[in-house]
Amino acid sequence: MSAEQAARSSQTAAPAFRASDGAPLESASLTAALRAAFPHLDLDGSGDRHLARAPGETSVAVVLPCFNEGKTIARVVADFRTALPDARICVFDNASTDDTAERARLAGADVFREPRPGKGNVVRRMFAEIDADVYVMADGDGTYDAASAPKLVAMIVDDHLDMAIGARQNVLQDAHRTGHAFGNRLFNRIYSTLFGAEYGDIFSGYRAFSRRFVKSFPALSTGFEIETELSVHASQLKLPTAEIVLPYGKRPEGSSSKLRSVRDGARILSMFFFLLKETRPALFFGALAAACTALSVGLAVPLVQTWFETGLVPRMPTAILCTGLMLIACLMTTCGLILDSLARARTEQKRILYLAVTSLTGRRRSGWI
Repeated sequence: MSAEQAARSSQTAAPAFRASDGAPLESASLTAALRAAFPHLDLDGSGDRHLARAPGETSVAVVLPCFNEGKTIARVVADFRTALPDARICVFDNASTDDTAERARLAGADVFREPRPGKGNVVRRMFAEIDADVYVMADGDGTYDAASAPKLVAMIVDDHLDMAIGARQNVLQDAHRTGHAFGNRLFNRIYSTLFGAEYGDIFSGYRAFSRRFVKSFPALSTGFEIETELSVHASQLKLPTAEIVLPYGKRPEGSSSKLRSVRDGARILSMFFFLLKETRPALFFGALAAACTALSVGLAVPLVQTWFETGLVPRMPTAILCTGLMLIACLMTTCGLILDSLARARTEQKRILYLAVTSLTGRRRSGWI
């Protein structure tokens, strides 16, 4: 192929972009034109899908899971817009039957629909859908103080945290029924016993997260137990977290709580044991093995005494039961040891995936923000 033919072929394969006056655009001018026309595109080759922003600026997304919050969502969006004027406000409508989505859209929020019911499904969707450096999660019922959102963002950015929890002030006195108050104390104590991390309010839905946390969080829960899973994820990977007490108010008139004390309490308790099995199987199966061993020994003591005295074992079914319980205890111990090794490997893998996401500090050093 001659040089002239090669040049003609190159022009055919890569047509030149032209300005409105017909003149060809240079590469720098083309980039500027594309940036002006499509500000959301990643034209710097960073590989991240962040919204375009000025150097040194940190992108913040406010994500609001909602189910039938039409009475409050417009005010919540307006309050967060006032507190964080540069943030992207995203409302995730969880199969609402009222006008939540319409009111949120009229208030200026980006609205997404998640048809599968349950807060856990919404959190999984919004963590996958939204890209930002800092995420602020709150409820759409107006009980959380939007004016305190900059404090949570500052904790993530300035203190280099992965999760900042807005513990609810006077929650037991102001906004919960008696059953909720007792359950909140009980579950906080159970959590600290099982997972070894002290949180004053593990059920708070007002939290801020780093991008690292969000993009490494598996989100397996489907309902209100998602807050427990968020806390366990941070505890398991030993991520830097902190709590700050923030104002918490009552729901406005006409707005009803979606919580059900017995049902949701049972689901949270079952999630505790599920996460304990997944993250600390040696403790989970060791406790079951210890229980079987104690029961077996307790039933066997009278049999052994009778055998020493008479040389006979008159209660053969009890003896068989004791033997079976001891075998089950041995199996539980073996399962716990094997699964503990697998859990450690999974934790290491999750840690590596967490470290694969560039931190906010690293992104600043690289010049991306």
